[in-house]
Amino acid sequence: MFNLSNSLSLLRAPLAFLFLAESTTLRIVAIVLAMFTDSIDGYVARRSKSVSRFGAILDPAMDKFFVYFALTVFFLEGKLELWQALAMVSRDFFLIFFAMYLSAVGALKNYEYRSIRWGKVSTALQFIVLIGLCINIVFPAAVYLIFVLLGSLAFIELFVRLRTS
Repeated sequence: MFNLSNSLSLLRAPLAFLFLAESTTLRIVAIVLAMFTDSIDGYVARRSKSVSRFGAILDPAMDKFFVYFALTVFFLEGKLELWQALAMVSRDFFLIFFAMYLSAVGALKNYEYRSIRWGKVSTALQFIVLIGLCINIVFPAAVYLIFVLLGSLAFIELFVRLRTS
């Protein structure tokens, strides 16, 4: 269960705690390392033939933990408004609705967890915005609304994949 790819995913949790230091450099290093581990953990799992259901759940869970932790710090520091933070994680609300649907139709237990295109795009944009927030870039409202659009597209992609599998 604990292999190299899962260890890379787990590394994002302690990296998030670097946001407690009010150091722009440490925060950017944490984001870059989180992006790096996120980009290679799946590759390592496939290459070493250690892909697992646990890893498929752990990877996005660690992404969410990292992003939620960083957003909470930025919110508490006044660098981010509540609506902006919620918009950045709106994809997760769509994922909850999808899981509720799967549960209602009895398909949750057998659902195969895999990454989706719009989820990857959303995660990449989250990391980019986090870097911008580290260096005090003020993003226009449209950037945050893009997250809601990406969440909607992820939701649609999940249903399309469900119907074609």
